[in-house]
Amino acid sequence: MKPISEIYHLLEKPKQVVITFHQKPDADAMGSALGLYQFLIQFGHVVTVISPTNWAAFLNWMPGSKTVLDFETQMEKANSILQKAEWIFCLDFNVLNRTKKMEPVLQSVSAIKILIDHHEQPQTDAFNYGISNANKSSTAEMVYDFIIAAGYAEKINEAVAECLYAGVMTDTGSFRFSSTSSSVHRMIAELKDRGLQHSQIHENLFDNFLETRFRFFGNILLNRMEIFYEYNAALIAIPQADLIRYNVKTGDTEGLVNFPLSIKGIKLAAVIIDRGDERKSSFRSKGGFDVNTFARKYFNGGGHFNAAGGRNNEPLEEVVKKFKIAIKENKEQLNS
Repeated sequence: MKPISEIYHLLEKPKQVVITFHQKPDADAMGSALGLYQFLIQFGHVVTVISPTNWAAFLNWMPGSKTVLDFETQMEKANSILQKAEWIFCLDFNVLNRTKKMEPVLQSVSAIKILIDHHEQPQTDAFNYGISNANKSSTAEMVYDFIIAAGYAEKINEAVAECLYAGVMTDTGSFRFSSTSSSVHRMIAELKDRGLQHSQIHENLFDNFLETRFRFFGNILLNRMEIFYEYNAALIAIPQADLIRYNVKTGDTEGLVNFPLSIKGIKLAAVIIDRGDERKSSFRSKGGFDVNTFARKYFNGGGHFNAAGGRNNEPLEEVVKKFKIAIKENKEQLNS
């Protein structure tokens, strides 16, 4: 993978461009992609954002969201565009299997693939150009850095700023996580100087849910949360029946894994959800417990030091057993 700086001088030459990200995109994936989209169209590029799957409705306020294609439901159109693409920007993922059914298409197309991502252990041989920096707060921050480093700060308009702010703000836990470096604050200050109105973005992302989501959370916290004080760990295991009962939509479980971390002494929080075809896990930690390694070792996943995910094909009960064994095996680290 060659340095991304080698494409800076090519940005002013219009091309057929696709931007994509990981399945079930969060605000950082969608925000970084649409921020880059709003930047690139200013050069005359023909740009299409393709999501591997559907996405949460609370992301639909983002400028340009109406143009995003869902690969699973618009496969013929998306495939046609991917075949014609000259550049494919791959954001907020660093292994192709994070794109689900898009993976074989991305492997087969002749387009130049450009990585911008902040997860550990990238599949570097899958990309022609790129930058991978696990120390960055978010992919949105990295897209901002890309624009600045390429010398196009003046092209950060209102639409670009709103999208990138959403990605940085959510991936830093509203600027709470340790990844919130001084460069993040300087970025936000610059966006504010350019006229960013941040309050409405918070409202769009956090005050935009249905009543059923809160009743779902209440049921989950009351009936599905286990605390293992001897291991400083907490687990929320959600059967598929709960998802059906409360009509849970994509994005409705966002942030649930953070709740147990508010309990005194808890260093590791996990949510395991039975999605029917697979069991999806989310892990969060405080301090020195590495959930990236934890997820890779036990749950076919990975991510960041304090935030990671995984997936398993075994029944929910078996995955829960695996988690309980895993915390026992990591008791020393969890109690240190």
